[in-house]
Amino acid sequence: MMANDLRKGATILYQGDLYVILDFEHRTPGNLRAFVRVSMKNLKNGRIIQNRFASTDNVERVSLDSKVCQFLYHDDQGFHFMDMENYNSMVLSADLIGDGKYYLKENMEIKIDFHEDRPVLAELPKSVILKVTDSPPALKGDSVSNAVKPATCETGLKLQVPLFVEQGTDIKVNTETGEYLGRA
Repeated sequence: MMANDLRKGATILYQGDLYVILDFEHRTPGNLRAFVRVSMKNLKNGRIIQNRFASTDNVERVSLDSKVCQFLYHDDQGFHFMDMENYNSMVLSADLIGDGKYYLKENMEIKIDFHEDRPVLAELPKSVILKVTDSPPALKGDSVSNAVKPATCETGLKLQVPLFVEQGTDIKVNTETGEYLGRA
């Protein structure tokens, strides 16, 4: 595929390693040749790098096999999932899950991408519903518009929420940015 065709979420083979495209920007500066600037994450070691491709460069796209898996539990070995097709269990490392650990709840189904029968990427839904376990009460007089306070959710996620959110409230959270979206 041409570098012009790269999009967020695409998986490519670059210098012998698998990378997922996190961000891309197509640039055509003045009378110079067009190029594509990408941020990409190495699926083996998790490092994020920036690179420039000429818009006519060939890039090898890798297709991944996706499976729906159910999150079972987390322990010192890692994150345990069950394949919903054949009910086989697998353990994914904390490195592979990354910050997604703050959005995983028991029995939650997510999509896991495999390359040559090896899990390489866990895809979370765009938003999840979490219960607030700790949030200080709003003080009288804290009525400035858009005022926020810290809160901790059941998974350990810490985020800023509006003053009216109390302990025990279910909230909707964006899994890409970790921001409060609203009450559930």
